[in-house]
Amino acid sequence: MQDETLSQRSGSSKSLLGIGLALILATSAFFSGVHIGSFTNPNYQSASLFSFFSNPPATSATDKADLSEFWKVWDLMDEKFAIASSSVPLSSEEKVRGAIAGLVQAFNDPYTTYLPPNEASYFSEDISGNFSGVGMEVGMRNSMITIISPLPGTPAEKSGLLAGDIIVAINGTSTEGFGVDTAVRLIRGEEGTVVTLSILREGEHELKKIEVTRAKIEIPTVKTEKRGDIFIITLYSFNAISEAKMQTALREYVNNGAKKLVLDMRGNPGGFLQSAVAIASYIMPAGEVVLRENFGDSRDEQIYRSKGKIVKRFVTDEIVVLIDGGSASAAEILAGALGQHGYATIIGQNSFGKGSVQELVDLESGAALKVTIARWLTPDGTSISNGGIAPDISVERTSEQRLANEDPQLQTAIDFLHGTYQPSVSTSTTNISQ
Repeated sequence: MQDETLSQRSGSSKSLLGIGLALILATSAFFSGVHIGSFTNPNYQSASLFSFFSNPPATSATDKADLSEFWKVWDLMDEKFAIASSSVPLSSEEKVRGAIAGLVQAFNDPYTTYLPPNEASYFSEDISGNFSGVGMEVGMRNSMITIISPLPGTPAEKSGLLAGDIIVAINGTSTEGFGVDTAVRLIRGEEGTVVTLSILREGEHELKKIEVTRAKIEIPTVKTEKRGDIFIITLYSFNAISEAKMQTALREYVNNGAKKLVLDMRGNPGGFLQSAVAIASYIMPAGEVVLRENFGDSRDEQIYRSKGKIVKRFVTDEIVVLIDGGSASAAEILAGALGQHGYATIIGQNSFGKGSVQELVDLESGAALKVTIARWLTPDGTSISNGGIAPDISVERTSEQRLANEDPQLQTAIDFLHGTYQPSVSTSTTNISQ
């Protein structure tokens, strides 16, 4: 069993937990060249594709693979494929990238994707906190492309798109059979252009067609507000600056003299694992478990513990964490840790339930591989992949209430902290949905 408090992984990789902002990620499909370069096509002369294509690891497990059929198909496509008059012939580099993406897709993991160079740069914009698009997260639910959460102040939110909306078509193209990557590629576009989304909303039977104008998106990180004796911190994402922003917000909370805190992570899609552990370290004493990583093989489970960089001793303070179906991965890690250790009461709706960790590995060509490396568990060892984090107090927020700017979840949090909340018979009393 390995322990890790908060060390950055070395090398050109980063640990990620988010669903991914829908308008950044895009991948294509076919095979992978990382390990096939040891098999050369006698009819293929180009030596300038990717270094990993021609110089694979000497001990690669695929050294015994028979790729003769792969090269046969390669040659047959070159020989026989009839290019349409409007098509541009594929370059050797494009063929190889298609092959790489296909192997990655063969693992059938929605969060493991190959990012060609241009899409890898989009992903970097996502994590850094600004990009062009419509400003929302999407994911797969029941094999359907679903909006997890529109970001506040973005074209997606202003156009009336809501969390839970199912995207049935994009610019008239049905999304049936699409992965998230394909939907992303169609939704993303140049600033100022329009994308039309056909959506199906819960409780409604007719499709809505909503036009959204793409724009430059700056992802908000943290917002603070004080309501009487209650301090509210809204954490929108776990990007590269989230830790510093949260430290500033928590110090503002301390300096305000408030002793009741609402940490609002509704619609937070996640991000860097390290940011989640760092933020937990501002609230939890040193040594307490924040999360566990399980690698699904003989390797020891890795435990991440708080470093105890506590801004204020929160033991005597009252904390409420707000979550909903758009709260995912890193947001679920933080909520689960604070809830299971008794530092916070969880209010809202079941979280998304993304219990896997991805590593972003930079490749020599400028492309990147985002690969699932582990499944994460809450401090007591519970997986949240199926069902997500269940709140202590379950409170729905309907689409009508959202549109009317009514917030019964936040109001319940305020009532709870003031001691005026009256629980109903439907109140949940467990933190994790089994």
